[in-house]
Amino acid sequence: MHPDSDVTSRVSADPELADLAGRVREGVGRLNWRMRSERDPNGPGPAVLAVLSRLYRAGTHTPSELAAAERLQPQSLTRILAGLTERGLVTRTPDPDDGRRSLIRITPDGLAVLREYSIQRERWLATALESTLSPTERQLLKLASELLMRVADA
Repeated sequence: MHPDSDVTSRVSADPELADLAGRVREGVGRLNWRMRSERDPNGPGPAVLAVLSRLYRAGTHTPSELAAAERLQPQSLTRILAGLTERGLVTRTPDPDDGRRSLIRITPDGLAVLREYSIQRERWLATALESTLSPTERQLLKLASELLMRVADA
């Protein structure tokens, strides 16, 4: 889907830049959707993976920090954390600074679940890259991936 002229003018005064923004958004979105669809249907769901990923990337959180960061309702997060705790994927410990709060951290088993999910997605992606793109196209994609990370960090 390419933006029409009204949408293009609202995105950028430069029509080529607006078109590029739309193409990148669509490509990243479709790839993200496809990679998520390649996950094990019996494995953890997207919300569970988001919580584990947040704990891995950003470290220990309180439940309210996790809910805010992942834009989850506290009730939903409570159910997720109960399941993760029961499976030994996270630990809950009292906050030494405030006994009313608890601190949530990922366990080695939680990290293993997260790594396995990443390996499954990257295995699918490597196979798709190999079967779909020429070596030259893969080199271009490598450069594009570096640019996408710079844009994401902007």
